[in-house]
Amino acid sequence: MDSNKHVVVGAGPVGSAVVRKLAAAGKDVVVVTRSGSGPDLSNVTRVAADAGDAARLSELTIGADVIYNCVNPQYHRWPTDWPPVARALLAAAETSGAVLSTCSNLYGYGPVNSPMTENTPLAATGTKAKVRIQMWNEALELHNAGRIRATEARGSDYVGPGAQSLLGDMVVPRILAGKSVRVVGNPDVEHTFTFTEDMASTLIAIGSDPRALGRAWHVPSALSMTQRQTVEALATTAGVAAPKVSSVPAFVLSTMGLFNPQIREFKETDYQRERVYVMDSTAAQTELGLKPTPVAEILSAVVNGYRTA
Repeated sequence: MDSNKHVVVGAGPVGSAVVRKLAAAGKDVVVVTRSGSGPDLSNVTRVAADAGDAARLSELTIGADVIYNCVNPQYHRWPTDWPPVARALLAAAETSGAVLSTCSNLYGYGPVNSPMTENTPLAATGTKAKVRIQMWNEALELHNAGRIRATEARGSDYVGPGAQSLLGDMVVPRILAGKSVRVVGNPDVEHTFTFTEDMASTLIAIGSDPRALGRAWHVPSALSMTQRQTVEALATTAGVAAPKVSSVPAFVLSTMGLFNPQIREFKETDYQRERVYVMDSTAAQTELGLKPTPVAEILSAVVNGYRTA
């Protein structure tokens, strides 16, 4: 089947990037969000719909080649909001026959002592991690039963214009203003960051490549260094002096968490920011020929994104 129709569910930084890339490639794109938002382009149809409404989603995906799950529920509401959306996407994939290409993360692995690969066991015990593990296991079960075609792209913490990022609103504006920077977690342990554009490119690639089906793939991610090193590299890219870098004290985060449920949820994944957290994306690069955006281009995109915002 090659209808040239692609359905993107969600229009955050990743979903919007997927839409733009597909539209630039001449695809007919339907972008589904609760509010009807998304890139306003000539070959893009924006639809307001509830991603948890299986009947509506199945209707919108009739004749589609690929469905891209780029949904991003509020962090503290994953256990409540993800299950109905995941079920609706599976139903739509089965009804339409479209490939389901899901945007995911590394939560399922839990604390690790070596670089994560796609073969690292999904052994995490945290609440949010269990949600993501269950989503993949259910999709894989239906794929193996021949009822759907599914694949998944897993990225690390995002970096990029508009992304909710450890290297985002709390960091980059202060670098550009010549002020000191506080980061969340240990500033001196290596950490892989995934460029939002690379996640979008990977989702599109695995959605259209039969070799990718029935497997999860790590997004090629070139930026892997400590938060301190990344802050210094961003400052160099911006042409400003490297700022003083320190860590947000634990008690400050705890206090903020009393008033902000999303910050309160950080505790489950503290290990990601306090110890070496590195993702290996060799499989996608060698087997599928995908390449990461060079570090210099990522840093420039982040700096320019804030300067032009």
